[in-house]
Amino acid sequence: MAKTRTIKKTKPAPERATPQQERAMQTRDHLLDVAGELLGEVGIENISTNMICARAGMTPPALYRYFKDKHAVLETLGQRLMDRQNEALLRWVERYTPDGIDTLTTHLEDLMRETARITKAEPGGAWIERALRASPKLAHVRVASHRFVTDRITDAFAPLLPGVPRKALWRRVRLTVEFGYATDEMLDEEDLIPRNDIIRDAARILNLAMLDLQRRDD
Repeated sequence: MAKTRTIKKTKPAPERATPQQERAMQTRDHLLDVAGELLGEVGIENISTNMICARAGMTPPALYRYFKDKHAVLETLGQRLMDRQNEALLRWVERYTPDGIDTLTTHLEDLMRETARITKAEPGGAWIERALRASPKLAHVRVASHRFVTDRITDAFAPLLPGVPRKALWRRVRLTVEFGYATDEMLDEEDLIPRNDIIRDAARILNLAMLDLQRRDD
């Protein structure tokens, strides 16, 4: 009889205490910016703390005051990008929710464009997203962020769709969130389709997914 394989969950690499002084915060952010740039140049397999230190002009002990190891650096990079994207989502929800479900869905393209702008502005942004999907040690950052976004969008949509069970709404939103982030990753990979076309068509697909729920609510 075949044995059932147990999947061992990977614990996140613990980060050192977040610095509170402005100078220390600037140093930490500089290390993260350098790490993001290097990630885009050499990839997740080859990047190392020694490489980050050499590029940043710092010694390894200085880096280890902020991060335990390479995966802690990458984990924090991922969390920083997800936080910045999520802040845009929260602004979008706050801006358009009072105007109703139609306004929210109509402005999905705005949200996708802002998310794409944030990713492009982040050092190594596209590669950070790839690392969050490729590494089992980093996946928890992406999943937690996507669930957070799903919760916030569900909270905004639920009062506008009282006839849709929350569980069904959360499931649909969770799928659309995953699709949205996959689209963001695609922008840096697919050069056969103009970026504007990718965003526009993806927004239409997401709009249809939410309008389908609206019809169920009628």
